[in-house]
Amino acid sequence: MNTEHHFDVIVIGAGMTGGWAAKEFCEQGFKTLLLERGRDVKHVVDYPTTNTQPWQFKYRGNLTREQREDNPVVSKCYAFREDTTHFFVKDKEHPYIQEKPFDWIRGYQVGGRSIMWARQTQRWSEYDFEGPARDGFAVDWPIRYKDLADWYSYVERYVGISGNRDGLDTVPDGEFLKAWELNCVEKYFQKYIKENYKDRHLIYGRCAHLSELTEEIRKQGRTLCQNRVICERGCPYGGYFNANSTLIPSADKTGNLTLRPHSVVHSIIFDEKENRATGVRIIDAETKETTEYFAKTIFVNAGTLNTNLILLNSTSKRFPNGLGNDNGLLGKYVAFHNYRGKMSATIDDFKDMKPEGKRPTFAYIPRFRNVYRQETDFLRGYAISFGASRGKYFNSNGFGTELHQNLMSAPEFGEWGVWAGMMGETIPKESSYVAPDENKKDEWGIPQLKIVMDYDENDEKMLKDFEEQMGDMLTKAGFKNVTYNDTKQAPGLDIHEMGGVRMGRDPKSSLLNKWNQLHECKNVFVTDGACMTSMSTQNPSLTFMALTARAADYAIKEMKKGEI
Repeated sequence: MNTEHHFDVIVIGAGMTGGWAAKEFCEQGFKTLLLERGRDVKHVVDYPTTNTQPWQFKYRGNLTREQREDNPVVSKCYAFREDTTHFFVKDKEHPYIQEKPFDWIRGYQVGGRSIMWARQTQRWSEYDFEGPARDGFAVDWPIRYKDLADWYSYVERYVGISGNRDGLDTVPDGEFLKAWELNCVEKYFQKYIKENYKDRHLIYGRCAHLSELTEEIRKQGRTLCQNRVICERGCPYGGYFNANSTLIPSADKTGNLTLRPHSVVHSIIFDEKENRATGVRIIDAETKETTEYFAKTIFVNAGTLNTNLILLNSTSKRFPNGLGNDNGLLGKYVAFHNYRGKMSATIDDFKDMKPEGKRPTFAYIPRFRNVYRQETDFLRGYAISFGASRGKYFNSNGFGTELHQNLMSAPEFGEWGVWAGMMGETIPKESSYVAPDENKKDEWGIPQLKIVMDYDENDEKMLKDFEEQMGDMLTKAGFKNVTYNDTKQAPGLDIHEMGGVRMGRDPKSSLLNKWNQLHECKNVFVTDGACMTSMSTQNPSLTFMALTARAADYAIKEMKKGEI
């Protein structure tokens, strides 16, 4: 037996959830192979623009016309700029099939999209986990908030989350570092909402940034967030959480980790005689050589849509339609978050107040529609991101000494402006699905992914409600020039794709059990966004990480008992 190809555990995908799985197994003494289809990115070493000054960029941070034309999808992403293009998948390099428009934003490297994520971290509530059962869509979650509460705490203490204890049942409190302060206009709107609405609250947006250091975080070698707000370049301080500065180094220092980048996973190997998965077949991204690796347990964390593709491409005599896919639901009931609704306004007051410095987050209004009862003509609801700022203008007249003096003089400030963005829960449907294309393959011989997703009537009604409710709140609070904008953006630009390998109680209607195991192949686990049964209105990454830590703990105990 070639021991170099045999491990206790194989983890597919070295991003946020794959990093968590690898850390947990390695720290418990299991020899773990971590596969990543992209290149290696080491903390600090491989953040080439992290300390680059604005004037040092050839295009001052902007994209060229050629870059935009070559990348019509990824160039829509707010974080895809001259300083970050090296962390994003380019459209021409990894094509996919859009039967309906879908903007698939990807990062193929060690660390994945945890390098460029928006770092917002709200817990799910009981109302989110009970949603499908209560409202009659999708299938019932096999877990509830109480099953995940301790794991949220476990993850939060390691990651470092700044936030306030707000006492809200819609976004339960967690293990928080101190919060940054809201500015005067945000506080004004916060006070107005508190005094005029019993069901609505404006809070500080909890985020994965270090506002203070704990002993656990110090051991990771990280230090405080410097408020630079150029996080997508990678932070040399480790001031925000990514897998590169935390999870993967933690796994590596155990001596139990083997990291193999440039490893495109073709499929999972299923042994008919043993009736279990025995390994993973990979194609070297550079040489195109095929290699097989073997393990007792496999965690699939390739990112929602790639996880679906890997399982769908893992066919055998036992599973002709994809691994674990006896019910034909693999790849179906995928969904996303509706980010189309935007609002802006101005306010005449607070002219004697000016903002100073930067801050890594903004304010947040948790979901308030259909929480305790059904009160609208649409299912579920939406959360709202909210922020206020004041324009700053410098005198750039003159030349030489005069110009220098003008630029160094005190700036002038414009009026205060506010913005608000909706994050709506979409309903997973069987008609929303991904599947391997029957004709087109990528350069590694793997079928390209066909994506079929769209908005529906429920989404349109929710958008209308956001426009009415947010507009009414702003107007009554005294804001002026209240403007609504429907961006009409395609699904996917939210970068919160979820589902396709959903959890559930019944093998007839779901793919995974309450421990994130495939019902029909118990030694394969899925804990990234593909496992999600419904979408909620919170940013999902914190929940992905908590689910991963919980599932890894279960798998570790089962492996030690010899049950897996």
